[in-house]
Amino acid sequence: MHRLPPALVLIDLQLAIDDPSWGQRNNPLAESNARKLLDLWREKRWPLFHVRHDSTTPGSTYAPGQPLHAFKPETAPLPGETVLGKTTCNAFASTDLLSRLNGAETYFCGVITSNSVESTVRAAGDLGVKAFLVEDACFTVAKGRWSADEVHAMSLANLDGEYCTVVTTAWVLAERE
Repeated sequence: MHRLPPALVLIDLQLAIDDPSWGQRNNPLAESNARKLLDLWREKRWPLFHVRHDSTTPGSTYAPGQPLHAFKPETAPLPGETVLGKTTCNAFASTDLLSRLNGAETYFCGVITSNSVESTVRAAGDLGVKAFLVEDACFTVAKGRWSADEVHAMSLANLDGEYCTVVTTAWVLAERE
C-alpha cells in the first residue's frame, strides 16, 4: 500500500497578528518553529498549504488591501506554493482544503490557537482528517482574565485526543526527517 506524504497547513501567519491591538501573546518561538516545519516540508517536497485570513470585518487587521495583510516573512509562501484565502475562522469552511489534503495525515500550526487554529483542527477531526497540532508552532493572545499561556493550554486540552494529536516541533522533526 502506497502511503501519502504528510501535509502541512500554516494558518494565518500574517503581519496582522503583530498589531498591538491584539495584546500579549505567548510562545515567542512559534514562528521559528513553524519555519523549521516549513523547511522540512520544502526539502521533502511534501504538500503544504498557506492559509491566509481575508477578513470581511470592517477595521480588521486581517483585512485585504493593507500592509498587515501580508504573510510574516519567516513563513511566507514561495512562488508556486499553495495559498488559500479564507473568510471564516475554520479553514475548511471557505476553501477547498479538504479535497486538497486528499486523505493525507496533516500537521497544523499558526495563529490564533484559540480561534482559527482550534476551529480548523476541530473541523479536521470532524471531517476524518488524521490531524496533528504542533503546539510550539502556534500562539495565541490573552483573553479577559486568562493569560495567553492559559488560553493556549486550554485550546490544546480541548483538541488533544478527540480532534487531533498534540505534538511538538522536535517530535515532528524526529519522526519525519
